[in-house]
Amino acid sequence: MAHRPLLLAALVSLSFGALCAPASAQNVPAYVTAAVNDKGRPAADTMRDADRKPAEVIAFSGLKPGDKVADFIAGGGYFTRIFSKVVGPQGHVYATAPAGMVMMRPAAADGLKAIAADPAYSNVSVLVQPTSKLDVSEPLDVVWTAQNYHDLHNAGPFHADDIDAFNKSVFQALKPGGVFLVIDYASAPGAGFTQSQTLHRGDPEAEKAEILKAGFVFEGESKVLAKPNDPHTTRTHEQDDQFVMRFRKPR
Repeated sequence: MAHRPLLLAALVSLSFGALCAPASAQNVPAYVTAAVNDKGRPAADTMRDADRKPAEVIAFSGLKPGDKVADFIAGGGYFTRIFSKVVGPQGHVYATAPAGMVMMRPAAADGLKAIAADPAYSNVSVLVQPTSKLDVSEPLDVVWTAQNYHDLHNAGPFHADDIDAFNKSVFQALKPGGVFLVIDYASAPGAGFTQSQTLHRGDPEAEKAEILKAGFVFEGESKVLAKPNDPHTTRTHEQDDQFVMRFRKPR
């Protein structure tokens, strides 16, 4: 009997610890974890995982087996490979490369094309197209853009001629109930897009306002990539404050 208070205290402590455990550790589906642990991923990608937290952000997006997803401005395919394993053989990944970039540097999409040519990622297609409009041949469950939205406002190969039309094209590409997941570097609050060219940062409220105009509903934001102590005055890439926002096309 004398030990009952100690036992009760221990049980309470364990329960409290479970409730306070990081949500990312509790909510990442096994198929996402398996995709991130895919042995086919190059070391150059896996070395970035600690900063980019792919399992947590993909879990937040809701991407699942069988889904059709666009990896908009997919770069070297960091997320493309992971998406391929998440959606599996019944799903498909459309990795886009900016036509303007490929025009300037013809080899710019070669990395993505190599992924699509690999039998281990046979559910990947590469689309070289202008960034002003997302054009995919079938309705999508998820459109994903990571660290690129601010660039649509910048001069150069990533520029979107009409940002409202771009967001509308994303809206139209999605199935009813589909998700638009946006990850980007955060500017100083209220800065709008004044830091997009110089620091490659975007104001989350400014981006949200543009996306909502297309008809999306804002569902929430994950703080998994937030850096509260970032002064928002320099650019150090993945060490910078980032935001993760999820929008949904109404059903």
